[in-house]
Amino acid sequence: MSERSTLRVLIADDQALVRDGFGMILAAQPDITVVGEAADGAEALHRTRELGPDVVLMDIRMPNMDGIAATARICAETSARVLVLTTFDLDEYVYDALRAGASGFLLKDMRREELVNAVRVVAAGEALLAPTVTRRLIADVVSRGRPARPDPAPGRLAVLTTRETETLRQVARGLSNAEIAAALFVSEHTVKTHVSNLLAKLGLRDRVQAVVLAYESGLVLPGDLGVPGEVGPAAARSVE
Repeated sequence: MSERSTLRVLIADDQALVRDGFGMILAAQPDITVVGEAADGAEALHRTRELGPDVVLMDIRMPNMDGIAATARICAETSARVLVLTTFDLDEYVYDALRAGASGFLLKDMRREELVNAVRVVAAGEALLAPTVTRRLIADVVSRGRPARPDPAPGRLAVLTTRETETLRQVARGLSNAEIAAALFVSEHTVKTHVSNLLAKLGLRDRVQAVVLAYESGLVLPGDLGVPGEVGPAAARSVE
């Protein structure tokens, strides 16, 4: 999050009613300011460069430039964090959006307090995943064979220490910092340090990208979680 007193949010969706609805909810919060709107991906990219929001709420399916392409450009060219919004609890493009750099995603039928919390969490540098999507997303990408494919950067995980590698494995399993600390018999502060170090070494923005890399590299497979194709109960929460 920036040093400014309020969080600056840009809303990108091709439906005016959706933009208006989300805008009203967020503008009612004393710590959030809606600085602009965009009706397509190209406009979202332009407005992000122009206005410098902390968080961009990004629809996936939009004309001119879709939300995935816009997310990739925004994450590569600006410091804004992207929170993807999807209509369905299993959107075939959500995984691609996460790989493009999105810090998380939520369903459009979320409660208003969930939207507000999501913006605050993502702005703070954390990652957030909708519970129902998280479980089915991992099962879906695994069924397609995506996580089992070779790491596109051979030896990329070799830069990690043994403890950092184990921490990454636990992060990918969906464990919170407290749960990882208990599993590894260390303090939560130590876990946070390991997470910060591994993100820096791997050049990742946040824990969402760490989870994606762990699955794609084969470090973690669904069978490691106890039930093939499913994630554990801890992963059914927002990533802490």
